[in-house]
Amino acid sequence: MDVIITGLLLGGTYALIAMGLNLQYGMARIMNLANGEMLVAGGFVAFWLWTGSQISPLLTAFIVAPIAFLMNWLIYMVFLRPLVKRARSRGQLEVDSILTTFGLSFVAVGLMLALFGGDYFSYSYLSTPLNILGDTYGANRVAAFLAAVVICGLLWLWLSRSRTGMTIRAISVAPDSARLVGIDVRRTAALAFALGGAVTATGGTLISTFLTLDASTGVIFTLKALVIVIMGGVGDVRGTIVAALLLGLLETFVARLIDPGLTLAAAYLLFVVILLFRPQGLFGRPTT
Repeated sequence: MDVIITGLLLGGTYALIAMGLNLQYGMARIMNLANGEMLVAGGFVAFWLWTGSQISPLLTAFIVAPIAFLMNWLIYMVFLRPLVKRARSRGQLEVDSILTTFGLSFVAVGLMLALFGGDYFSYSYLSTPLNILGDTYGANRVAAFLAAVVICGLLWLWLSRSRTGMTIRAISVAPDSARLVGIDVRRTAALAFALGGAVTATGGTLISTFLTLDASTGVIFTLKALVIVIMGGVGDVRGTIVAALLLGLLETFVARLIDPGLTLAAAYLLFVVILLFRPQGLFGRPTT
C-alpha cells in the first residue's frame, strides 16, 4: 500500500507537469522543448519568495501563473507565430518548433544561471510527516498532489464545458475545419500555448517544495512530460492524467523493489512498449 500511495503522489505531480506540454503540443501543435525550463523558473521564484519573504509557495503559484502566461504569450507571438505562418504542413511546423524551442531552452538556462547561479536549491516547506493508512508521507508532497488534482480537474472541466475550452479542442482536432466556422486558429493556439506555460510554471512552484532543482534540470522534466503526453495520447487530457499516474506507480515500484537507478530505464521501456503496440497512446484514436 505504501508503494501505491507514494506512486500516486508522484504521478499526480507528473500529471500537472505534463498537462502544460499537452496544451502546447496537443492543442497548439508546438513541440516545446523549453517546457522544463519554465517549470524550473517557477521553482526558482517559489524558492526566492519563500527564503526572502516567507511567502508560501501555494500563494506564489497565483503570482507565477499570470506572469508565466504573459511570458509564454510573448514567446509564441515573437518566436513561434512566424513559424506557424510559413509552415506548409503540420509536420513542418513540428520540426521548426522543435529546433526553435531547443535553442530557447539554452537561452533560458543561460538566463537562470546568470540570475540564480549554478548551485542546486531546495528549501523546507510543509516537511512535517503526515500519517496516511499507517504510513508517513511528507505534507508537502500531499499538498502538491491535492493542488495538482484541483488544477487538472478544473482544467479538464474548462476544456470540456466552456466555449473557449471547446474552441481550443477544436483547433487541435481539425484546425482547417475550425477556420470554416469562424475560429481564429492562430489566436486560439497562442492562448493554448500561454496557458500551457502557466500550468507548467505552477507545477514548478509546487514540486520545488520537495524536490531539489537547479538551472539545468529542466530537460529531465521536459522528457518526462513528453513521454507522458505521447503515452496518454497527444491532446487527450484524460490520457495524460492516467499515463502520469502509471508512470509514477512504475517508478516507485522499480525504486522500492528493484533498484532506484533503473527508474528512468523503466519509464522509457514503458514508453517504447506503448509506441510499439499502441502508437496513438492509451486513449488516442488510430489515424486513418
